[in-house]
Amino acid sequence: MFSELVRLVSRRPPGDYERGFVRSVFVRRKSPRNPRVERVIKAGWVIILIKSVAVLWAFDRYHVQVNPLWVIAPTIVFAALCTLVYLLRD
Repeated sequence: MFSELVRLVSRRPPGDYERGFVRSVFVRRKSPRNPRVERVIKAGWVIILIKSVAVLWAFDRYHVQVNPLWVIAPTIVFAALCTLVYLLRD
């Protein structure tokens, strides 16, 4: 405590004063998009579209007493979430 008082009175910076400053800055760019992953995402959306049409057809054809959105909606929501995670990464 006495050393801090002496430093305050003498206005001398402490020995580790220079360590408090930034010595370098690294700028990271957003990672480039991977065309292969984007093709997989597009193929996944096409498969989801085909599945949705098949579910609508099957529910209508076999008179299932459940709304087809109970099957289609979670698929679309989770696929949209995965797509957003990829697009908004970094």
